[in-house]
Amino acid sequence: MAPVVNRLAVIGQGLIGSSITRAVSANRIARELVVTDAVPKVRRTVAELGLGIAKVVETSEEAVRDADLVVACVPVGQYGALAQVIGPHLKAGAIVSDVGSVKGAVVRDMLPHLPKGVHLVPAHPLAGTEHSGPESGLADLFENRWCIVTPLEHADEHSVETVRAFWRALGSEVETMSVEQHDKVLAITSHLPHLIAFTIFHTGLKHEETSNSEIMKYSAGGFRDFTRIASSNPTMWRDIFLNNKEAVLGVLKQFNDDLADLAHAIERDDAQKIVDVLSTSRLTRRKVIEKQHISVISPKREYEDAFPIVRPYGDD
Repeated sequence: MAPVVNRLAVIGQGLIGSSITRAVSANRIARELVVTDAVPKVRRTVAELGLGIAKVVETSEEAVRDADLVVACVPVGQYGALAQVIGPHLKAGAIVSDVGSVKGAVVRDMLPHLPKGVHLVPAHPLAGTEHSGPESGLADLFENRWCIVTPLEHADEHSVETVRAFWRALGSEVETMSVEQHDKVLAITSHLPHLIAFTIFHTGLKHEETSNSEIMKYSAGGFRDFTRIASSNPTMWRDIFLNNKEAVLGVLKQFNDDLADLAHAIERDDAQKIVDVLSTSRLTRRKVIEKQHISVISPKREYEDAFPIVRPYGDD
C-alpha cells in the first residue's frame, strides 16, 4: 500500500491513539510517524512496546512540527488546550483531525487556535473496547467499522479526501456527515445508551431490598451486557454529556416521555399497548439490521467510544 501521508503525528496514545499507531505501522500508511502523550508513563510504555515505525517524542509541539497530518486522540474536554499548544508549530497546509465523540465541541474549541492555512477536518471512528491505555491498542481495531468525517463549510477538498483516505487505509468504512447531524445521531446511538447504562447500575445499587453482591451474583445476561459500558471512564463521559448537552437533553426528554408512556401502560395493565411498543421496536430493529451495513464483531470489540485515561492536557 502506498503511504497516504508523508509525515503523520498522533497525539495521545490511549486505546484509539495506540491502535492508530499500530495500524499505520503495520500498513505503512505514513512514511514517517511521530507520536506523543501528555503522560510520561504512557510515552515510556509506547517506547517499550516498540510500536512499529513510531518515533516517540516528549511534547506535542515537537510531534506536529513538519507534520502533514495531525490526528489528536485526546478526550473531548482537552481539544481547546491542545490546539493552543500546537497551533504556532503547525506548518502551512497541515491537516488537523481528531477522534472525538462530539464534533461541535471539537470545532468550537480547536478552530480559533489554528493558524490560517491549516485545515481542520474532524473525524470520529466508531470503534473501541472497554479497555484503555497503550497496551490495549489493536492494529485491526478500525477494520470494517464506520468512521464519520464531518467537513466544515468551504473545507479544502484535498484535505477532506486525505482524511477519508487515511481512515479507509486503516480499514474503516467512511461516511460524511455534517457536524450538527453527527452530534444528533451520536446522542441517540452512543451518548444516551451510556447515560442509561450508568443510571441503571446506579439505580440497582440503591435498591433497598437487594444487596450489591446479590445484584452482581444474580445479574442476568441482559443486565450484564447492557451495563458493561458503565465501566467506561466517568470523567470522559462527563465531558461528552456536557459538550453535547443540547442533543443529549433532547433525546433524553423523548426517552423519558416514552418510558413514562410504557410505565403508564404497565400500571393500567394495558397488555396491547405493551405488545405494540415492544413489537414495533423489535420489527424496526430487524429492518435496520437487514437494510444497513452492520459489522459482525465479537463482544469484546463492541463500539464504546474508548479513549485514553482522562487527565488535564499537559499535566504530568
